[in-house]
Amino acid sequence: MWIDTHCHLDAPAFGPDHALAIAARARAAALGVQRCVLPAVQRSNWGNVCALAQRLGDAYALGIHPLFVPQAKEDDLAALDAALEQARADPHLVAVGEIGLDFFVPALCEPAQRERQLWFCRQQLRLARKHRLPVILHLRRSADAVLQLLREQPPPSGIAHAFNGSAAQAEAFLRLGCKLGFGGALSFEAALRLRRLAATLPLSALVLETDAPDMPPQWLYVSAAQRAAGHAQSVNSPAELPRMGALLAELRGLPPAELAAATCANALAALPRLGALTAQPNAGDPLISLEKPVNLAVFQR
Repeated sequence: MWIDTHCHLDAPAFGPDHALAIAARARAAALGVQRCVLPAVQRSNWGNVCALAQRLGDAYALGIHPLFVPQAKEDDLAALDAALEQARADPHLVAVGEIGLDFFVPALCEPAQRERQLWFCRQQLRLARKHRLPVILHLRRSADAVLQLLREQPPPSGIAHAFNGSAAQAEAFLRLGCKLGFGGALSFEAALRLRRLAATLPLSALVLETDAPDMPPQWLYVSAAQRAAGHAQSVNSPAELPRMGALLAELRGLPPAELAAATCANALAALPRLGALTAQPNAGDPLISLEKPVNLAVFQR
């Protein structure tokens, strides 16, 4: 069994009618990916993510991604509060996310946008504490700033998505109750520091993720030169997770089955509601959900 703790199956790359997402999810299930977690990125896709996760029998998180903070409105936070309350009884809801900070995109590093990101992240951490939900954290070039916010308002637990920091930063996230997400970046031979970190951190620290359709592993990656020559970028999907897991197992000198069991246990520890969902009678078939759908009207503008 594998768990993909971060994938965006509602993304445009999977098509407007979710047919490609459903096909990709079926391929992943055939390879042993039992559950996926679908984080939302902005208010307009909360309902879509919720509906797709319920349709697939997967999990979802609701939040405002830092890349979408510039166009977000302050009343989106009140709507998030209402949506989390309305979905309280939905076992598919497992976290607040994807939230955090992005100090990689130049426009988001301008002082006004930087402060706006900090404010939105603080407010969403507050909502996570209010609703007693874990957080799924975006921390591109911003690990120290995110850690400071977590120290101010520690969440019950969480996942530091696409972790690419130092050993000291890793230890800080672990002390705050977060697991560390690793995925396709490990597949690049030049990622020596990241590979060394993934190989030496406590096994209890690690969860696996694809960030599909983004962050393709090396075997799917199409270089800028190739794209300029007309080659399309391959679409990453949860079906790539077992191969990523096998690579991490090799780096750590473990059988893949042992690595799968450990990272799944870690995912359930980081996202406790995911355990209840996985334990449902239909857990053997992740493409069928028996739950009564959440009323999506509250998610709409």
